Amino acid sequence: MLAVMATMMMMMATAAALVPEGAVLAGQARALLVWKASLDDQSQHTLLSWENMSAPCSWRGITCTGQHRRPVISGISLQGMRLRGALGPLDFSALATLTRLDLSHNHLSGSIPAGIEALGELRALLLQGNQIRGSIPLGLANLTKLRSLMLNENELSGGIPRHIGNMSNLVNLTLSVNHLVGQIPFEIGHLKHLVTLDFSNNNLSGSIPSNICDLTKLATLYLDANQLFGHIPRELGHLVNLKDLGLSRNKLIGSIPNNLRNLTKLTALYFGQNELPGQIPQDLGYLVNLKVLDLCQNTFSGSIPINLFNSTKLTILSLWGNRLSGQIPQELSQLVNLEELELNTNTLSGSIPITIGNLTKLTRLYLFQNQLSGQIPRVLGYMMNLKELALYENTLSGNIPRNLCNLTKLTVLILSRNRLSGQIPQELGYLVNLNDMDLTFNTLSGPIPVTIGNLTKLNILSLFMNQLSGRIPRELGYLVNLEELDLNINKLSGSIPNSLRSLTKLTKLCLAQNQLSGSIPQGIGKLTSLVQLQLPFNNLSGSLPSGLCAGGQLQFLIVNDNNLVGPLPSSLLSCTSLVRIRLERNYLEGDITEMGAHPNLVYIDISSNKLFGKLSHRWAECYNLTVLRASKNNITGVIPSSIGKLSWLGILDVSSNKLEGQIPPEIGNITMLFSLSLFGNLLQGNMPAEIGSLKNVEYLDLSSNNLTGQIPGSIQHCLKLHSLKLSHNHFNGIIPNELGMLVNLQDMLDLSENSIDGAIPSQLGGLTMLEALNLSHNALNGSIPPSFQSMNSLLYMEMSYNKLEGSVPHTRLFEEAPIKWFKHNKKLCGVVRGLPPCDLPQSSEQGKNSGAILLSIIAAIASFMFVIALVTWQCKKKKTKTAVIDKSQQTKMFTIWNFDGEDVYKKIVDATNNFSNAHCIGSGGNGSVYRVQLPTGELFAVKKIHMMEDNEQFNREIQALMYIRHRNIAKLFGYCSATQGRFLVYEYMDRGSLSASLKGTETAVELDWPKRLNIVCDVAHALSYMHHDCFAPIVHRDITSNNVLLDLEFRVCISDFGLAKILDVDASNCTSLAGTKGYLAPELAYTTRVTEKCDVYSFGILVLELFMGHHPGDFLLSMGNNKNSTSIEKFLDTRLPLPEAEVATKIFQVVAIAVRCIEPDPSHRPTMQQVTKVLSAAERPANNLDYLHTSIVIPACWS
Repeated sequence: MLAVMATMMMMMATAAALVPEGAVLAGQARALLVWKASLDDQSQHTLLSWENMSAPCSWRGITCTGQHRRPVISGISLQGMRLRGALGPLDFSALATLTRLDLSHNHLSGSIPAGIEALGELRALLLQGNQIRGSIPLGLANLTKLRSLMLNENELSGGIPRHIGNMSNLVNLTLSVNHLVGQIPFEIGHLKHLVTLDFSNNNLSGSIPSNICDLTKLATLYLDANQLFGHIPRELGHLVNLKDLGLSRNKLIGSIPNNLRNLTKLTALYFGQNELPGQIPQDLGYLVNLKVLDLCQNTFSGSIPINLFNSTKLTILSLWGNRLSGQIPQELSQLVNLEELELNTNTLSGSIPITIGNLTKLTRLYLFQNQLSGQIPRVLGYMMNLKELALYENTLSGNIPRNLCNLTKLTVLILSRNRLSGQIPQELGYLVNLNDMDLTFNTLSGPIPVTIGNLTKLNILSLFMNQLSGRIPRELGYLVNLEELDLNINKLSGSIPNSLRSLTKLTKLCLAQNQLSGSIPQGIGKLTSLVQLQLPFNNLSGSLPSGLCAGGQLQFLIVNDNNLVGPLPSSLLSCTSLVRIRLERNYLEGDITEMGAHPNLVYIDISSNKLFGKLSHRWAECYNLTVLRASKNNITGVIPSSIGKLSWLGILDVSSNKLEGQIPPEIGNITMLFSLSLFGNLLQGNMPAEIGSLKNVEYLDLSSNNLTGQIPGSIQHCLKLHSLKLSHNHFNGIIPNELGMLVNLQDMLDLSENSIDGAIPSQLGGLTMLEALNLSHNALNGSIPPSFQSMNSLLYMEMSYNKLEGSVPHTRLFEEAPIKWFKHNKKLCGVVRGLPPCDLPQSSEQGKNSGAILLSIIAAIASFMFVIALVTWQCKKKKTKTAVIDKSQQTKMFTIWNFDGEDVYKKIVDATNNFSNAHCIGSGGNGSVYRVQLPTGELFAVKKIHMMEDNEQFNREIQALMYIRHRNIAKLFGYCSATQGRFLVYEYMDRGSLSASLKGTETAVELDWPKRLNIVCDVAHALSYMHHDCFAPIVHRDITSNNVLLDLEFRVCISDFGLAKILDVDASNCTSLAGTKGYLAPELAYTTRVTEKCDVYSFGILVLELFMGHHPGDFLLSMGNNKNSTSIEKFLDTRLPLPEAEVATKIFQVVAIAVRCIEPDPSHRPTMQQVTKVLSAAERPANNLDYLHTSIVIPACWS
């Protein structure tokens, strides 16, 4: 056998000797020139030296080897030369002598040719950083001498071939950043010489093969960013030479194996963004050479293990996005080499340890989104290398340390959503490298320091939701790199400085809800990069800047609720970039006829101005429009038929204008419409039958027009209708029976002030959810149908000025109804007070009539005398009983409240040490509350009214509470009004206010999701009782978390009725503005009329605050940038674990009704009676919808 092999070797050598000298090299040169010719012109220019066929070894990137004057090409290295082309035209068979092929970091495309298997001598194949597609060819497995295979950063797809296990000499195998799928082949375990294995950033699935432990020489193992699942194999603990281990961004579960402690050479461990549970293993502390530890975004719980700080070489520690609790360990100070510390988005509590000051190399400190309390430690001001400091969304308090000015390398400073107070230190003006400063949602006060003008590198300055006062410094005009300036919701006054016109890079300018006055500087219109301009709820006057949107970038223009005048700028009328416009409640004038060419517009409100002109057909070009409000202007002309092309329109309100002509039938094409308001115009003609196509409409108001004809029966298809108003028109004919099909009608059915005749259809009795029905001022005849007895939700029904007769149905509503609801009819009789009873004879037998009346009077007198006697007997009995009790040593104070007022007053003064601050448990605008324990042991809450106030609020609170008896309303035991002082005595609620419970970390956690749901129900029932079940509706006017009290069992009581108003149902109920900022209904900004819907709005804010753990104002305002919708998960307090599916469903239903409560239009808000119905009916639906991630739409007033 050996002889045969020797003979063959001699024959091959002889054959080689017969090849002409240089023929092999020339063939290789020809192959390369053919490939060069297939590349683009630029690439051919790059390979200009590839010309002389006789000397290819001198070409750029070519290496030759060879002896006995027979050189051959052994290497091609053309990395990073921007070559464009494919590998297909390259004849690999002519290049069989290659040992190295490096074409990395070019622009090569196409696939890897199968002919590459001809490169049998190849040791290194480097094709990374191209756009090569297709699968990995099986022939690669034949390159058994290959030591380095790098195909990363391409577009490769398919699976990893199992035959790759044949490449037993591989030392480096890198296939990362491709689109590879399937499992990691088991045969990988055969590559015993592997030192580097990188499959990261693909779509590989399945588990990590356990035989990977056979790769004992492995120093680098990266499997990050795939879809691997299952447990981390224990066998990884055998790879004792491992230095870098990356398994992050997969779906791995289970605990970290404790034998990873054996990997003592490990310098980097990446396990982040998996689903690893339990506690962080103490054993990781044995990895003393570790420099990078990334365990972020798992579900680790418990405290941070102390052993971790044995790894003193750590430079990066990333534990963010877990469920870690407890305090930040003091031992953290041992990590003196740490440069990046990320503990954010956990539930860590306690204060920031002072020992953190030892970490002098730290460049990044992220502690945000925890439950940290206490003050910001001054030692942070000595960490001179800090570049990023983010402490937002904690409960940190106190002042911002002035010595933070030492951190001159700082580029990011975010302290928002804490409880920081005091002034913004002027010294922050020394942080000249700052790019982003966010101090929002604190209680910072005082002026904005002028030194902020020194921060010329600043891109973002956010100070909104504080209590900053004074003027906006003109020095802000020096911030020439500023892109976002947000000063919303403060107490800033004065004018907007002209210097802001220098901020040419500004994309976002937000100054909403301040006390700014004067005009908007014309220079604002010249900021051509401006995307968002928010100036609402100020006292701005003058006109809009003439150049607005001249740069074609403006998307959000929100300037509502000011005193702006003048026309709309022509640049605005033609602006195509606009997404959201809010100009309502100003005094703007001008012609809007040219308005409408806004293809990106989603929301527009120009109502309550003095605009005129016509509605252009060009509104049809607003393909994305969802809300069009133009009410209360002087718009004339007709409603264009092209409006029917707005297929996404949800709200159309052009009411209170001077529109004429007919309602276009094309309006029926807007099938997404849920609110249509055309009332208060001059519209004529019939109500189009096509309105029946509006199957999503909930609110339809065509009242106060000149519409004629019959109400079309097609209205029956509008099954989602909640409110239908057709009053003050000229409709005739009969009420269509089909109205009885609208079973979801709740708020109102108003057909009054028309010429409708005929009988009332009995089918209307099927509207069992209806609360208000008005059929007055028509020509209806016949009787009120008996079916009305089933309308249990009805609270109001007006039937006056018709021709009705017969019996009024016997219901509780009609028993208590005023006679005016039924006046001016034909012969109505029955249970209504003021109508004749139906069972009395209608003859002329006066004797019988007189006898019957006399008997009735006698019976009434006898009953009255009996009641008087009974009351007198009870009073005597009670007085006797009281006298006996008065002699007892165990006397309870308020048993004798009405008998010895001076004694009561003295004992309360003694118990509170003359109302000293030591006994004060709260203070408000009109009084302070004290905890009082009397000698009898009884506990009370005593509210002492400020003496400088007049008697109005004191009397109002007594008057309101005298009539209220409800388990969820604070019980009034008594009151005192004397020259020494005035106070009210309430039951004592042990846990104090809901606001206090939400602020404290421990108390907030104690308020778990079921308790919060119960609190919502308690408050809702209390308000429903006040609005609907009292002798007259009572509006609280100050529903806030401070006025909701909790006892030991978390029972709710609403307190503080100092602003309450008892409504007169026959009056306008106008009053001065009162209540708490942040809870006030928006309509109170422009009207003094108080209704129950003001409380409903406050209730909605309260519910969102309860589930978020803080006031939702900032969050709701921010929704303007998020298409006005978000998932329910964003509403949840991060201090609590996410709720289970069943509880999440209930929370979704509660938040959904709360969002309806904060609708900007009061008529669109539900009543509290409707709210309680929804809450009592809340249950888990049959589907399996993920309610935590279900989107919910925020009302437009917040965006």
